[in-house]
Amino acid sequence: MKNLRNTINSYKPFNEQEEKDKAFLLKAMDLHSDLLFRTNPWMHFSSSCWIVNPDADKVLMIYHKIYNSWAWLGGHADGEENLLKVAQKELQEESGIRHARFLSDQPFSLEVLTVDGHIKKNEYVSSHLHLNLTYLFEADEKESLILNQNETNGVLWIPVKEVENYVSEEWMMKNIYRKLLSKWGDFK
Repeated sequence: MKNLRNTINSYKPFNEQEEKDKAFLLKAMDLHSDLLFRTNPWMHFSSSCWIVNPDADKVLMIYHKIYNSWAWLGGHADGEENLLKVAQKELQEESGIRHARFLSDQPFSLEVLTVDGHIKKNEYVSSHLHLNLTYLFEADEKESLILNQNETNGVLWIPVKEVENYVSEEWMMKNIYRKLLSKWGDFK
């Protein structure tokens, strides 16, 4: 995980949450060698996508079945150290978009996320942590979208000014999506 450690080490935190979560990620990497795999029942790496349209007035979100909320796209590392590659794969699998471009090969955000216990593939998954890196993508909203019925109940371009009206996970909206919207405003 040397390359991933270097990526996290060089990341410049945006706020206190990112400062503390960066330290947490690095400490977790010191203590666990299996963080790229879901076999670690306490925590493992994941990657998310924050996808904007070229006019920068919409973001692409999915309606996630587990969380019953509109959410960013993303998934587990499952052994892949290059979390940008994971984000690209998840973007295609969860939305059908094939021609997105990343706006930076460096993470746009990082966070430690709690995942409540839930049922997946008819098995109970205990509560755990996602050690998450988020990447910024741009995609054409005219590109055809697909519905990945295994994980989602919808995929939609949402006007930036209306994101709060769609997201029902209060903690994610307050602590993560508002941060991403603010960072995106600074990035443009």
